[in-house]
Amino acid sequence: MPLAASIMSLSHHTDHAPCGIGWRHPHYGELLESLPGLDFIEVHSENFFAEGGAGLAVLGQAREHYPVSLHGVGLGLGSACGIDAWHLDQLARLVERIEPVRVSDHACFARGTAAGCQIHAADLLPIAFNSATLDVMCANVQRVQDRLKRQLLVENLSAYLCFNSSDRDETTFLRELVQRTGCGLLVDVNNIYVNALNARLAGSMADPLAACLEWLDRIARGSVGELHLAGHRDNADIVIDDHGSRVCADVWEIYRHAQRRFGGVAALVEWDTDIPPLAVLLEEAARARNIATRMPQAVAA
Repeated sequence: MPLAASIMSLSHHTDHAPCGIGWRHPHYGELLESLPGLDFIEVHSENFFAEGGAGLAVLGQAREHYPVSLHGVGLGLGSACGIDAWHLDQLARLVERIEPVRVSDHACFARGTAAGCQIHAADLLPIAFNSATLDVMCANVQRVQDRLKRQLLVENLSAYLCFNSSDRDETTFLRELVQRTGCGLLVDVNNIYVNALNARLAGSMADPLAACLEWLDRIARGSVGELHLAGHRDNADIVIDDHGSRVCADVWEIYRHAQRRFGGVAALVEWDTDIPPLAVLLEEAARARNIATRMPQAVAA
């Protein structure tokens, strides 16, 4: 199929794995004018917390044409001080207004207390994989789900350090989180690869691609509600998850394995820095669609 035809063939029917793009400000107008055939769009929840204004109005227009996935970056689900009540209230109000197809945030912490004041790091900070952190995460995830009255998807993190206090691997931690709370997972395949590349730089002898496939095989099939694809930057001494380039060949291979294992899961292309023309994102989404459509759906425990 020619590339242009494959892009135009994207639509939001349900006879294939849904594929979408992260909708960012430079593409607001063009997407609403051209209405390309996407299954859904995803936005960062916090950008639409205002009572009104142009941003919320634009999102409302888009919602008339596309299902919307709300992807948060600020809940700090692993924060020991808990969830900020104001933040959760704004999210609940946005969910009620938009009626999103999915709601997600990250397995990270962001909030804490310093000098008697609550602070927010404005970053996705890594967590230790142990019982104490799991208890915190479970309590926070359950609070969000109770407030929203719906399942939350939790995304695995690209992390640039690990904690000596971890007593289990990431996949075990995530499986336990799902079992205890009933939440789902948003599996970012680029994040898995970035972590594997940095592990190799830190001295791991494991092949990064093989390590990523094994990571996926340790995740229960029925727990995954969405997949993320993105680009990253290799700085020689560290690999950064910058969402600033096309998806690389190895990440496409990891994505193929994920679709084989999880079977027809919604997929999203993220691009947040050096944002290209909308057509480039549509090309990436078309490739994700074509791969998912060709993958046999294999049931796995």
